[in-house]
Amino acid sequence: MTDPNHPPSTPPDAGSATRFIEVHGHRLEYVDIAATRARRPPLLFLHEGLGSVALWRDFPARVAAASGSRVVVYSRYGFGRSSPRRAPYTPRFMHEEALEILPALRGELTLEWPVLVGHSTGASMALIHAGIPGSDVAGLVTIAPLTFVEASNLASIRQARTLYETTDLRNKLARYHDDVDAVFWGWNDIWLADGFAVWSIAEDLTGIRCAILAILGEHDEYSTRAQIDVIERGAVSAASFQLLELHGCGHAPHRDQPEIVAAAIARFVDAIQS
Repeated sequence: MTDPNHPPSTPPDAGSATRFIEVHGHRLEYVDIAATRARRPPLLFLHEGLGSVALWRDFPARVAAASGSRVVVYSRYGFGRSSPRRAPYTPRFMHEEALEILPALRGELTLEWPVLVGHSTGASMALIHAGIPGSDVAGLVTIAPLTFVEASNLASIRQARTLYETTDLRNKLARYHDDVDAVFWGWNDIWLADGFAVWSIAEDLTGIRCAILAILGEHDEYSTRAQIDVIERGAVSAASFQLLELHGCGHAPHRDQPEIVAAAIARFVDAIQS
């Protein structure tokens, strides 16, 4: 989820030209940064609840330079410049992306044995996808992951609604999405829906076999240590689990401290390769 108090004010330098691909009946925008080192796992970035290719800013390019890996970043359908969403969100929207769109996207782009780098709801999708039986995911980087619904993150989502209605947040986000109202209200409404209160991905974690790096900012207004604890307890078959807690960070450590987070991801990739 984009920090509504500090949305990016200028478009990023993505490090590569934006392209489009047809996946599962949707036209998705993506950026594909070539590897600079041989035999490195590719990295696939999954954005937050209000995110897009552009809202990652230059962070994917930083990670590509630090790791030497191929880096692919895409906007989910309905976000950024991808095709508009044709159906309302359901409580299973993260599972739909993880179980239907991601396998098709990986097949189209030949993303074998990838490291998934997810932020917020993108991290949730990465965790679900890695838990599929027989998944060939090499590693998971979960930045500010969400695993269940907490009262504190609902309070922040309600605050975001007020900001969207009363400040220039809408105009700022509109620079990054073709249909900004569909993006914002789709995200906001589903999280605050009565039926979403019991949402959890705890059962999806048991199938994860790869290494996990969880990253959390100490001042995150959406994700908490309790969200991380669910991963650590639930991913009992993971190859390894690491937690990087960063002081002075909110919900987007990769924007607050990009050099530190990019270096941590590069070290994580190195460890997978060793």
